[in-house]
Amino acid sequence: MKTVRVLDSNGRTLSSCSPERATALIAQGKARVVCEDPLTVRLPYAVELPPDPQPERVEAVGEGRRILLHTCCGPCSTYSIDRLREEGFEVSGFWYNPNIHPFMEHEKRLAAMEEYAISVGLPLLREEAYEMREFLRTVVGHEAHGERCRLCYAMRLTRTAQEAAEQGFDAFTTTLLISPHQDQERIHEAGAAAASEYGVEFYFENLRRGWSERGRLTREHDLYRQQYCGCVYSEWERYSGEQITSARAGGDHE
Repeated sequence: MKTVRVLDSNGRTLSSCSPERATALIAQGKARVVCEDPLTVRLPYAVELPPDPQPERVEAVGEGRRILLHTCCGPCSTYSIDRLREEGFEVSGFWYNPNIHPFMEHEKRLAAMEEYAISVGLPLLREEAYEMREFLRTVVGHEAHGERCRLCYAMRLTRTAQEAAEQGFDAFTTTLLISPHQDQERIHEAGAAAASEYGVEFYFENLRRGWSERGRLTREHDLYRQQYCGCVYSEWERYSGEQITSARAGGDHE
């Protein structure tokens, strides 16, 4: 159905009307034609229009909150830091990776992390001690992939939760959540247990959507890229092509 454009005295567009309604307004002297094509009439008075509704502001999940990010390496920290900042968090990093073997590999990864932290303005806390012996004592008898990983996640996230609680952070999380090679369900379980123990929130988000961006940023910053997860068992599996089992390593399955 053809309609007639209607303007008020200030030229603002109002709701259109039917040709019959426009004809009646003109006949009553309440409107006059100002354009034939398209047919447009103008009223002799101004109409106050309500303001356009403003979109409701959605507060970012991390707005006004401090989060401690356990960092496993420089490359995995790239997208993870950006994503948490995008969510509104004030992010600090925490280095605690006693699983990384050998010591020089640990130092290479730490150096890359420190270099990247400086470049993006990330405050970086670190555990000064290299606790590889404690890691090995923890996983002995559970060296199979999956078994050792569960214990490794718990060890690192428990220490991160402790640091977060001591330093007054609102939450903690880990860069391990970006890797498709890590077990997110077990990471979540370890994080939740550590959060309960120390009374600080474990923030869980599937960061794997940023895996390709992680690669781009790693190349852009020319960061050291490791070839295995970190522990001596993952190194063994990476270069031997064999899968370690607890039975072969002398331990018992749970």
